[in-house]
Amino acid sequence: MTPSSASLPLRERVGQINQRLKGWEAVRWVDGAPRITDVLRREVDRWGGIGALYGVLRADPWSQVRWSNGIPPARSAETYELVQDFVRTRGAGLPTLFVEEVPHGLMALGGTTVPVNLALGAGMDPELTAQLAAHIAAETRARGAHVALVSGLDILRDPRWGRAEECFSEDPALAAALMEATVRGMQGSRSDGRIDGDHIAVVAKHLAAQGAGIGGRNGSGAPIGRRELGEIHLRPAYAAARAGVAGFMAAYNDIDGVACTANRDLLTGTLRDDWNWTGIVMADGTAVDRLRDSTPDPATAAALAIHAGVDLSLWDEAFTHVEEAVQRGILDEADVTRAADRVLALKERVGLLDGSISRDHAAEPDAATTREFIALVSRAAAQACVLVHDDDALPLPASAVVAVIGPNADDLEAQLGDYTPPRPQDDPGVSTVRSALEARHGVGNVRYAQGSGHRTALSDEATAAVDDALAGATAAVVVLGGTSRRSYEDEFADNGAVDGPAPDTTNGEGVDLSRLALPAEQLALLRAARAAVPLVIAVLIDGRPRPLDELIPLCDALIVSPFPGPAGGAAIVDVIAGGRGGGLLPATHPRVDGVLPVAHDERMETARGYVDARIPVGQLFGAGAPAGITVTLRPADPGIATDALNDGDTVTLHADIVNSSDSAVSLAVPLYGRRHERGLRPRRRTLLSVRRVRVEARSGAVLPFVLGADELGSWAAGRPEAAPAEVLAWTASTHDPPADAVTVRITDGKGRTGWES
Repeated sequence: MTPSSASLPLRERVGQINQRLKGWEAVRWVDGAPRITDVLRREVDRWGGIGALYGVLRADPWSQVRWSNGIPPARSAETYELVQDFVRTRGAGLPTLFVEEVPHGLMALGGTTVPVNLALGAGMDPELTAQLAAHIAAETRARGAHVALVSGLDILRDPRWGRAEECFSEDPALAAALMEATVRGMQGSRSDGRIDGDHIAVVAKHLAAQGAGIGGRNGSGAPIGRRELGEIHLRPAYAAARAGVAGFMAAYNDIDGVACTANRDLLTGTLRDDWNWTGIVMADGTAVDRLRDSTPDPATAAALAIHAGVDLSLWDEAFTHVEEAVQRGILDEADVTRAADRVLALKERVGLLDGSISRDHAAEPDAATTREFIALVSRAAAQACVLVHDDDALPLPASAVVAVIGPNADDLEAQLGDYTPPRPQDDPGVSTVRSALEARHGVGNVRYAQGSGHRTALSDEATAAVDDALAGATAAVVVLGGTSRRSYEDEFADNGAVDGPAPDTTNGEGVDLSRLALPAEQLALLRAARAAVPLVIAVLIDGRPRPLDELIPLCDALIVSPFPGPAGGAAIVDVIAGGRGGGLLPATHPRVDGVLPVAHDERMETARGYVDARIPVGQLFGAGAPAGITVTLRPADPGIATDALNDGDTVTLHADIVNSSDSAVSLAVPLYGRRHERGLRPRRRTLLSVRRVRVEARSGAVLPFVLGADELGSWAAGRPEAAPAEVLAWTASTHDPPADAVTVRITDGKGRTGWES
């Protein structure tokens, strides 16, 4: 039976939709033990309970929690139990949900950090993503948490946005596949929908279109129409909903002027009425309070959000005015009950209400499980490395004397991405490019100099150190890019975004850029290497697509790696040593600054481009296929009726893959498409499907692509619907369909596609 809050006093129902506190203010580690603070006592007493508590374990510069004052990993469950025992003594005795940030691993002391979403997008490997998600869930649930806040809904439409690294891709089909895999891995797949003690409830964020913000500015409005919303930004959310995701987080931005937290068409009309989804909607941090720009007072802001479909607040003061809103008649009490019921339903789903979980945490992972997790993290790092350019420079002989220079050459934090907990003092298994080169070539054959900061020049002495490192080297590895590093001395906004000074930070929430080109100080290092050393290998470690055309003429090989995590250094050096990348570009790189948007699936244009930049696209989404591999799509003349497509029938295309190299290759194989539907301007190229396959040396494989409504249907409404069309399909890395593209005909009841002349 679905739990009901109707018998609770209104104030306790308001308490159940309340997540106002920050966990590090509610519980502190004092004299070797957890202690509940008066902040928590007052809040629980005020509302007769509390629906959820955010971030008890969060450790980062914003929370000011570090190893010296934070909750030790082994004492996490004990801390949660202390809070739970106290909360159960108030009101109806309802337990609270423990909610933690899990952007790319648990954001707590000792949490395992994995490569950022954009790095997983480069791997294009849903199965690996699901495996990583399952391990993250087990680790987080073992600590005692019930709910994980997980990025993955945002689509990277503007690389100026500082949160680009949190996106899987610019492409909605790839993002949807990886988002669905994440939900499946983290929540499990019990037939009754329950989430057991080895898994964790997921609140997917952010809904919706946050990646379409004006000018790439964080939280700015998305001035897009319903078709763009459905085709691009709702597809990952639909995939998550179909996988049974426990919750969605309503984003900061507005869509055509209507804030997501106040958007009833989105939160109720789309999610519940159209998709028949039944989970909870959580507001992003302080997002309801931000409605004050469109409401006269906090009570009205709360009423607007709850009526739209928000069930649970996050750090908002507005929800403390819900009783006032009911008394004033601007909010129906039934809406409050409905929201509280959904929170209770989630508590039941994770086993909090019926005693099905005797403790609030699972068993700690054993040593073998931990080793498996670390191996998966290393595999993901390898798949995040894209070899964009190689002029027969690789592999680099192990006998080479190597100068390794650049701001990211020996900076572990620059490999990790935003929202990362502090690393432990004893940190085995991590690697930077410098340490990995030293392990391969020997310390005596590797000369290091940082050379510059990420946005700033260093001293004359630093320049001299670069010259010394380059002198006598037979090869230079120049490691450039950005960092999402946060310092404990930085200033932060009320939602945890960097607010200053962060003088050398280039990425992350609150760090949007007006220019994407690498700073002159970094390019100067590459020029210095080009002038001094016969062989130059450039490495770009970053969380956003940067223009690469200025780099390529200055190097003999170029590796691009979205923040690859703690094992990133070894993964990059493996590419240098082996001459083969592990992934493909998850987003298109602009040719120069000022030519956005450049996503591979923008609509076809009648314009000629810019007078001073005729070809705005640099390196396309999907670039980086390994050498020695040929992929050929078999000729076919497939067709399917719209009724059959809606009923679940499929079309299968086959690709022949030949590996002419002397080693086995694991690679992602994308199938691209262009959809011609009468009356609609087509997108230049879309991703229909992607499969990852291993092909043995001097061997071949046949790869089937099974295409159903997801791949061949229209997403204009935010879910797949069959419509008459012709879809051109191809596997070549070209932006436009080649002459041998296969045409898939999707016909109406009269056998027409609407594209007949």
